[in-house]
Amino acid sequence: MAETLPPGAWLPIAFAALMGISMLLYAVLDGFDLGVGILLRRTEEEAMRDRMVASIGPFWDANETWLVLGVGLLLVAFPKAHGMILTELYLPVVLMLAGLILRGVAFEFRAKAPAAQKPRWDLAFQGGSLVAAFAQGWMLGAYILGFAPGWGPLLFSLLCGGFVTAGYTLLGATWLIWRGEDALQRRAVAWARHALWVTVAGVVVVSIATPLASARIFDRWFGLPQLLGLAPIPVATAGLVLVLHLALRHLPRADHRLDWVPFAATIGIFVLCFQGLAYSFWPYVVPERLTIFAAASAPESLAIILVGALAVLPMILGYTVFVWRVFGGKAKALSYG
Repeated sequence: MAETLPPGAWLPIAFAALMGISMLLYAVLDGFDLGVGILLRRTEEEAMRDRMVASIGPFWDANETWLVLGVGLLLVAFPKAHGMILTELYLPVVLMLAGLILRGVAFEFRAKAPAAQKPRWDLAFQGGSLVAAFAQGWMLGAYILGFAPGWGPLLFSLLCGGFVTAGYTLLGATWLIWRGEDALQRRAVAWARHALWVTVAGVVVVSIATPLASARIFDRWFGLPQLLGLAPIPVATAGLVLVLHLALRHLPRADHRLDWVPFAATIGIFVLCFQGLAYSFWPYVVPERLTIFAAASAPESLAIILVGALAVLPMILGYTVFVWRVFGGKAKALSYG
């Protein structure tokens, strides 16, 4: 018997889609500048660090806007879920916010600090990036297991923290391949090669754990005909991993024509992983506890909020596209006028 949706179901679905897109864009866009921060002290050359910071300088503030939008949509559209999720994730959320604050302060102060103090702010920027990335992975692991208590789920969440940190490192390294030149680009290729296989290991571990965490998800993954519909996601992911591996073997190139390929392939892997998770947990916003329909605000409230969301979203998208167009190309030497 076909599942029937409640009246006005399109509003919770629309908000779930907007929230999902916001969180995906945050993971991809802020992911690469978190990754650059994680890699910042992998080189002792100050000029190279300045070039790394210059590559993300015009973008990183706007990238975090997507996190604010995603959490804001969760609060106003699914208030019951917002309370449950933030209660379960209180500690990693606090750590993430502390990391984001630390890296924001460090980014600004390193521009004004004397040369002797700049390494300290570089260390603070790297530390804030690591803490924020690890905390986000911790939250992902806890969410996948439905916030299950115990040491086992906690260890899995911490393991996911390491895997997400590796994924962001891969994003940052491939960004530097695209935006960097000469010695920086060569270093970035080496960093990406190391981060790739840790990221792949993370994808495999999460892919194994997700269906084991829920009988419903297991049936959705391996039942027929659902299996046939899901199969293209792991196949496409494996194909992108192969493309990324081959691209890294043939870079850097003097003509720079393929510099964009690793970054694009890494984004594709992130998108496919997100699609797999969204498919697995639908229609739940809190795994196995609360669906988007049960957690949603009143339809009248959602209709009003949707108007505001549809007004704000094009502004954020427009600004993001504008910044990428204006500051495209290879990163230039860092200067503060």
